[in-house]
Amino acid sequence: MNLFYIRYFVELAKEQQYTKAAKNLNITQPSLSHAIHQLEEELGVLLFEKTGRNTVLTRYGEEFLVYAENTIRTLDQGIRLMQKAAHGEGVIRLGFVRPLGMDFVPGLADDYRKRLQDEMVQFSFHTGTTHELVNGLKEKQYDIIFCSRPVDESGLSVLPVGRQDLVVITPEGHPLAEEKNVDLADTLKYPQIYFAEGSGMRDVINELYSLIGETPQIAYETEEDEVIAGLVAHNFGIAVVPYMKLLERLTVKILKLRKPRADRMYYMVCDATAYKPPCVQSFYDYVSEKNEMQEDKFIWNI
Repeated sequence: MNLFYIRYFVELAKEQQYTKAAKNLNITQPSLSHAIHQLEEELGVLLFEKTGRNTVLTRYGEEFLVYAENTIRTLDQGIRLMQKAAHGEGVIRLGFVRPLGMDFVPGLADDYRKRLQDEMVQFSFHTGTTHELVNGLKEKQYDIIFCSRPVDESGLSVLPVGRQDLVVITPEGHPLAEEKNVDLADTLKYPQIYFAEGSGMRDVINELYSLIGETPQIAYETEEDEVIAGLVAHNFGIAVVPYMKLLERLTVKILKLRKPRADRMYYMVCDATAYKPPCVQSFYDYVSEKNEMQEDKFIWNI
């Protein structure tokens, strides 16, 4: 069905005169008559009938007008949204691991909005493990994610943007608690709270232990950094975790790793094969440029 004909139908229904409706539509009267005839032929019913000098809707025309107006209203709304998106407006869907939700991602989003000033850009924020976020990105639930390095990078654009030093945390009163720094080997004889399968940190720490050719004693497993820190504070074991300010507020001892020295890298990841709306592309470019301006090439360095 020709969309223009539906618009012509709505205009004629409003004006009730072919001459006036054709003028408003900037077409000839014969063109309008032809369009209405074609529409009636396709629908199989008469939409208009003559009443004196006016052309009024039939019963079927009145029923069809409701659907025609709803269709045009919905379409026009969609057109307006697409035009706004083309000018850089819209929603940017961000996914990130929880440690980046305290300051890093909110700070980036806030700085970007201030930079835009009058432009209307909104964000939606979602958290998860690296594995969950990468799956969500591939399923087009997110535009950009911030996480550990994906295991499978095929089809992804992966840019390092931040890092955290890895530290050992123990409960107060633990045999290691009197130390200021330790070797990773010093942790081997103590039960550990470990990152669960699916967490990007598990691969990082597994690789760390493989460097010294050892395997840690795993007492408990969980996915979140904050949960691990809480379990350590309540004497469930020790842990190797990224340093975060939250640790300073808990009853844990924070020990630097002498060797091997290690850090956790964070990455900005997007689907390299997917179309980026202008607002998403602009934010991606902003983060990339901000990253390049740092002397050590990382936005966030604790």
